[in-house]
Amino acid sequence: MREQILYYALKYRGEYASMHRAIMRDETWKKVRCDQQYLTILDEEYPKELFLLEYPPYILFYEGDLTLLKYPKVCVIGSRNCSGYAHNGCHELIRSLDAHTVIVSGMAKGVDALAHQSALKLNYRTIGVIGCGLDKSYPKENAWLYEKMKSSQLLLSEYPSGTLPLAHHFPWRNRILAALGEKCYVVEARNKSGTMITADYAQSLNKEVIAFPYRFDDDFGMGCNCLIEQGAGIFMKER
Repeated sequence: MREQILYYALKYRGEYASMHRAIMRDETWKKVRCDQQYLTILDEEYPKELFLLEYPPYILFYEGDLTLLKYPKVCVIGSRNCSGYAHNGCHELIRSLDAHTVIVSGMAKGVDALAHQSALKLNYRTIGVIGCGLDKSYPKENAWLYEKMKSSQLLLSEYPSGTLPLAHHFPWRNRILAALGEKCYVVEARNKSGTMITADYAQSLNKEVIAFPYRFDDDFGMGCNCLIEQGAGIFMKER
């Protein structure tokens, strides 16, 4: 069954719906060679947090240190085009966390990249979950970060090598971010954004959501303020 899942993942480029249909139909398959490292939903090392999801990924391709999945984890998310307030706040947040906590984010530009970079500067552990093949650096300006993460941290994707960063992959990827973290920190979010999709996933999984507060008229943080109004915790700077 493990090799069957791999075959479907390669055939359907990691697209969950197509893989699910193939598995349900017990579609014809054959053994295939794969040079990538991967976990399937059947493996002991598969992160148990993902079983909370309605649609846990059948497969995860990875590069780096798989043992990072065993540590306590928090999800840190925010805007791609982030403000100076978010930039400073993200580093303050990472610095305030316990050094044994693994920082999980999505490798996008903006807050995601800042979260990974701050973790690396502080010698913390960090996991990146991406929406394309692990051989694709997206966005391009984060290519150096990809290489650093592959060598000393952990990158995960449910998409095999060669898969392009298609727009619909990223909101779907966000369910993995939300599930892996014991808590979800929202550094910055507009009302309608991918960040809010991740926060919604976290809330649906009964994860603790903690948001940065913003001025009432600040469009950059309207999503954060909305989350706080709904009952999310408020991130407070250490005194």
